[in-house]
Amino acid sequence: MLLTSRRVRVPAGIPAAMGPGLALAAHFGAWIPSLRLTSVALSTAMISTQPVWSALLARFTGVRPAKAVWWGIAVSVVGVLVLTGFGGSVSGSSWIGMGLALLGALLAAVYVAFGERLRKATDLASYTTVVYGVAGLALLVVSALGSVALGGYVWRDWLLILAITLVAQIGGHSAMNAVVHRTSATVVSTAILFEAPGATILAAIFLGQSVGLSLVLGLVVMLIGLVIVVRGTSPRMPESGV
Repeated sequence: MLLTSRRVRVPAGIPAAMGPGLALAAHFGAWIPSLRLTSVALSTAMISTQPVWSALLARFTGVRPAKAVWWGIAVSVVGVLVLTGFGGSVSGSSWIGMGLALLGALLAAVYVAFGERLRKATDLASYTTVVYGVAGLALLVVSALGSVALGGYVWRDWLLILAITLVAQIGGHSAMNAVVHRTSATVVSTAILFEAPGATILAAIFLGQSVGLSLVLGLVVMLIGLVIVVRGTSPRMPESGV
């Protein structure tokens, strides 16, 4: 790890980081299987509700979000209904996949909420090392218990796995963890907004998954609602340090 500071508190940080590590593992454990049960677009749309869950978690911890946040949540729900065709074109297995993705969004919000607090007292290198390590170990144990195959892939699949790990997971999550102590978890969570339309386009190009009008309209409405959530969340003043 390249980023360090004098605020490293490894002895106290290791047990505290177990929480976000397990939340991150559970997030992937719920979200990744959802992609087998529903389309990439619907799964990432559900994951895009993460800022909404972050706002609700903030409310439960005593922070009162502005009225605009709740208006944004309402708009987002309408977007989800439009995206799914109000449930008419969604099969039983797809509903399960969407439910798993929603659970993944909630767990991701919990993970970021942990980071918002712990990153104030722990440097980026120590925090990410422990959190990613705990998440990886937890998923490895679950995979072993569930007899999930961890090998036997062709070299192209290994390259794709490596790319996802380095760019999307380590790179993306580390970028969020680098700034989460300088702003609210709700604002940081909105980085996921770019995932839904991007994943939908990539799925259409590489997987041949259709992009219908209701899907496009739903994504647009949903993203508008989530932007309202962000704008209704007052940013914090930057703190000194890493």
